[in-house]
Amino acid sequence: MIAVSTFKGKKVALFGLGGSGLATAEALVAGGAEVTAWDDNPDSVAKAGEAGVPTANLHDIDWRALSAFVLSPGVPLTHPKPHWTVDLAHAAGVEIIGDVELFVRERRAQAPDCPFIAITGTNGKSTTTALIAHILKESGRDTQLGGNIGTAVLTLEPPKAGRFYVVECSSYQIDLAPTLNPTAGILLNLTPDHLDRHGTMQHYADIKERLVAGSGTAIVGVDDSFSALIADRVERAGTRVVRISRRHVLADGIHADGSRILLAHGGTSRLFVDLDGIQTLRGGHNAQNAAAAIAACLAVGVSEDEIRRGLKSFPGLKHRMQPVGRKGAVVFVNDSKATNADAAAPALSSYERIYWIAGGLPKDGGIASLSPFFPKIVKAYLIGEAAPAFAATLGEAVPYEISGTLEKAVAHAAADAEGDAKGGSAVMLSPACASFDQYKNFEIRGDAFVTHVKALQGVTMLI
Repeated sequence: MIAVSTFKGKKVALFGLGGSGLATAEALVAGGAEVTAWDDNPDSVAKAGEAGVPTANLHDIDWRALSAFVLSPGVPLTHPKPHWTVDLAHAAGVEIIGDVELFVRERRAQAPDCPFIAITGTNGKSTTTALIAHILKESGRDTQLGGNIGTAVLTLEPPKAGRFYVVECSSYQIDLAPTLNPTAGILLNLTPDHLDRHGTMQHYADIKERLVAGSGTAIVGVDDSFSALIADRVERAGTRVVRISRRHVLADGIHADGSRILLAHGGTSRLFVDLDGIQTLRGGHNAQNAAAAIAACLAVGVSEDEIRRGLKSFPGLKHRMQPVGRKGAVVFVNDSKATNADAAAPALSSYERIYWIAGGLPKDGGIASLSPFFPKIVKAYLIGEAAPAFAATLGEAVPYEISGTLEKAVAHAAADAEGDAKGGSAVMLSPACASFDQYKNFEIRGDAFVTHVKALQGVTMLI
């Protein structure tokens, strides 16, 4: 745990006692802050009390006595309307911050020079975060991985010289981190997302910009217009900018040419690494993720050879285009994290002969947007509530069966792929659906896929 000493002896209110919220409250208490915490869920309040966190209804406290108000990133700050605690904080003139801001302040107080890489973007954040952490760990560096990727940042080991932090940041977390100042900050891309919480695309982009604007080195993907403009603005303000692209040749920066990653300076480029053959980094989206990871690791002093070794040994992000098993020429791919059509597109774009397991609890729009990938799909195996609707969309374009269950889908897909004379095929779970009709979450669904693959005869597991 990182005990938050920067608020020692000061009164702090906190709202939101879920996983990261409770961890934040405990970190504040451990650092000596006078904490008053609350949540709309009585069970969460009771759990916090059992953990030694003082609780009270925040309607009943003196807000003018507070040094700060700590808000869980899952609670609305501005849209669709501010939470009632936000209104009370504004009325009392109290600063509103989140757990990432507490980490940033503690780092500045304890070890301001310890390397800190922060990653944001609409897509690819988790893979890039995991890849950077893997490269650092493989090079023998003391590495802490957390943030939006699933480990609350204040549960990490305390800042000290030589300790590297790799932190995934959501837009919600950035919005609550006004002094965010990573050694290297990454903005991968921007497409419309979370507009229910940010109101407009411009406001969403403005929030994301803050991460790279405060960075020692700003690494920005310039394949969308919002991000390209951000790179220009941040550079004009005096920040060192490294541009990355998967679509354009850059005069200066890091760009992809298919699977080849090139470093460019002054109009001259050289090959840094070829990702061909690295199963966990297939596809153009992963070329961008790799370019970002290379830029960040170079910025914090990792050697080129160390980076190349880390790229080649990357095991992949669990449940995201994760090769989990192989039988002959057939690879089994767990992409359970693909809970909508847009999220399934990268995996479908990365293989040429796919036995596709899809379905679950359907999202708006279905799978019509995936029609450009239908020629790659040898056969589809449909499961869950979405099966009839997906079957109607596939129509005569793609052969399909309604398998119903994941276990049956894996068995049938494996048998069909094994008999495919053309070879080189993938049995892929990329559901384009939520899991909640049959599984508690996408992680449990992905684990079930792995279990069913492992039960097949003759499969060599890769994890």
